[in-house]
Amino acid sequence: MTLTHDPLWPRAGAWPAIDDGRWDAVILGVPAFRTSLSPTGAHATPAAVREALRRYSPTLLGPPPVDLNEVLRVADAGDVDEPDGPAGEASVRAAVRALRERTDLVVALGGDNSLTYAVTQGAGAAGLITIDAHFDLRDGISNGSPVRRLVEDGLDPRRIVQLGIADFANSAHYARRAADLGITVVTMDDLRRRGAADVAAQALEIAGADGGAVHLDIDVDVCDRSVAPGCPASVPGGLAAWELRALVRAVAADARVRSADIAEVDATADALDGRTVRLAALCVLELLAGKAVGR
Repeated sequence: MTLTHDPLWPRAGAWPAIDDGRWDAVILGVPAFRTSLSPTGAHATPAAVREALRRYSPTLLGPPPVDLNEVLRVADAGDVDEPDGPAGEASVRAAVRALRERTDLVVALGGDNSLTYAVTQGAGAAGLITIDAHFDLRDGISNGSPVRRLVEDGLDPRRIVQLGIADFANSAHYARRAADLGITVVTMDDLRRRGAADVAAQALEIAGADGGAVHLDIDVDVCDRSVAPGCPASVPGGLAAWELRALVRAVAADARVRSADIAEVDATADALDGRTVRLAALCVLELLAGKAVGR
């Protein structure tokens, strides 16, 4: 579909390629998919999200209205080639580490949730907040194991907060594993009862203790299947799109959040209207909005 052109209605996305300057935020594609527990075309998602961003305006209504393109310097660093496997993860860590020296926020476009492992390490994060229906504490190496792998590699589990963990989407074994490790868990029901602002404040206090850098993992399968059909593991009864967006903005407004990833969207399995990819694109904009309003 050809988009209309209006010089008075700028579009989001199409940010310039990164150069040697300093940037407020940098987008990096991490199209991981090879270790996914379910078949996925998530490697097609970074390109699809970039295209979907062009459907949106970069404007926060305020008042007063704010054009994110005018108040933030955003660049695109392209994609990490073949990010799966030990060599691929090393490439992701190196790319994120280099970007962190030049930006306040690295936004990694997945790809499946396995990318959280290498992106968190590359960002040098001391704390982790996940917005996810699942614990991601499985054994092995897959999109179901990044949190376990991070803990085994030294991330303090007492600095991990998991938001949106859902009934009927996890096992009792992994729930006990999270409790035994000392991970803070806010279930889907608790999140809804308390609201985004309260939950975000608690998560940031724990994950960002002592002012350490925090990584935010946004697993879109935390959403209801009606709004995220392109997520293989999304279930009926998940978060509404507005709930996810509000939570992302609330967390991203804190300066301790220095990196984020958007995961588990399979662009090749989306509804015909592209609603899951469009929601992922809006999560990119909510991350940028958080940075803008948090200044």
